[in-house]
Amino acid sequence: MKIGIEGQRLFRKKKHGMDMVALELIKNLQKIDQKNEYVVFVKPDFDDTCIPSAPNFKIVELNSRFGYPGWEQIALPRAAYKEGCDVLHCTSNTGPLFSKVPIITTLHDIIYLESISLLKKEGTWYQKLGNMYRRYFVPPVIRKSKKVITVSNYEKERINNHFGFKDNRLTAIYNGVGSHFKKVTDAAQLKTIKEQYNLPNDFFFFLGNTDPKKNTKGVLKAFADFNKIYPKKYKLVMLDYDEGELLKLLDTTGGREIRELIHLTGYVPNTDLPAIISQCTIFLYPSLRESFGIPILEGMACGVPVITSNTSSMPEVAGEGTALMVDPSKPIQITEAMRNLIEDKMLAKVLSEKGIQRAKDFSWEAMAKNVLELYEDVHSELKSN
Repeated sequence: MKIGIEGQRLFRKKKHGMDMVALELIKNLQKIDQKNEYVVFVKPDFDDTCIPSAPNFKIVELNSRFGYPGWEQIALPRAAYKEGCDVLHCTSNTGPLFSKVPIITTLHDIIYLESISLLKKEGTWYQKLGNMYRRYFVPPVIRKSKKVITVSNYEKERINNHFGFKDNRLTAIYNGVGSHFKKVTDAAQLKTIKEQYNLPNDFFFFLGNTDPKKNTKGVLKAFADFNKIYPKKYKLVMLDYDEGELLKLLDTTGGREIRELIHLTGYVPNTDLPAIISQCTIFLYPSLRESFGIPILEGMACGVPVITSNTSSMPEVAGEGTALMVDPSKPIQITEAMRNLIEDKMLAKVLSEKGIQRAKDFSWEAMAKNVLELYEDVHSELKSN
């Protein structure tokens, strides 16, 4: 069987959520499958060595004069047909409307199908236009897909309620957590990372961005209130976040007086994250809505107590008694969770230990094995028909 995998953004330097999932899928398929042939379709960019070489894996770089839509709707299906693929796995929520090659689609979430408006203040124009594109293309692509993969039972239920599947085309396959995510104890490595990113001594770590669902506004409000209890004792470390966007949010969450307590690192490669997380006091991930929430497991794997949300998929991923759950729409609950972990050292220790064990239940290899079985099921169905 020849399997095509859409990996349009894998060569870009700044990889995020769906990019990392696709990359981990490819790397782990390389470990477990030497029988089938694979063709990975990517857009040319700087990080062109991120996919390891393997005898049964071919990388095809595709360009398009018409941007993202042209790449996905024209260049990708043409190339997959030309390469003789038996199936094409589109890994990032969308796919080509017209493809001669049967499609499998990973639908991470359907947030953009639930409530999207270009007039909303939250989110960037790039995010809004991307969501509008998906809102138009996803429904017909999903109807044509031979199989649809999503990443949690919560999201499976949401998708099923929206599309009303009357067959077994929709399946949930959990994401994993990278094996390099573990508690870093090497003093030299910790010092190097601390100096490289100029990390403060005592800090909370927040993986937020400009997407409204990440609840950055709520976290900033909660941290500002926490600072009134423990003034200037802890700092908040945030990753690749724009200074201007941060100041706008601070103006809506109680003022800029806590700006000096917020440390922006800029973009951090995935490989550096464990050494940063291992040095934080609390890992914050109280999103408003997640289809899975890989960072929850990354924080746990590094032995840090995690604060996350009691909504959507997050309780399903975090498990019972392994993290502090809060209502993300109520900053006062986030503040109280921070205070509980600071004042109750035993609670923090118990959550850290249980979190490490919980993270072991998820692996990218297990995910890849489940996806491979699905490829084989689709191929068998196509041959029998």
